[in-house]
Amino acid sequence: MAASNSLTPPETIAVNDVTVACDGPGGALGHPRVYLSLEGKGEVECPYCDRKYVLKAGAKPHAH
Repeated sequence: MAASNSLTPPETIAVNDVTVACDGPGGALGHPRVYLSLEGKGEVECPYCDRKYVLKAGAKPHAH
């Protein structure tokens, strides 16, 4: 099987809150858990796995 030169785009996850926790795909094979904030732009990328979190349209973030 020939290797592909194209990269798989990072996963995009729609969320209802401005703070998310990411520990990567694959359970124990992921990365350290990090907490990310979507405040301001409504989206954020994980610095470890490049997952992109976006605030769902019409979402009303919880007050903490």
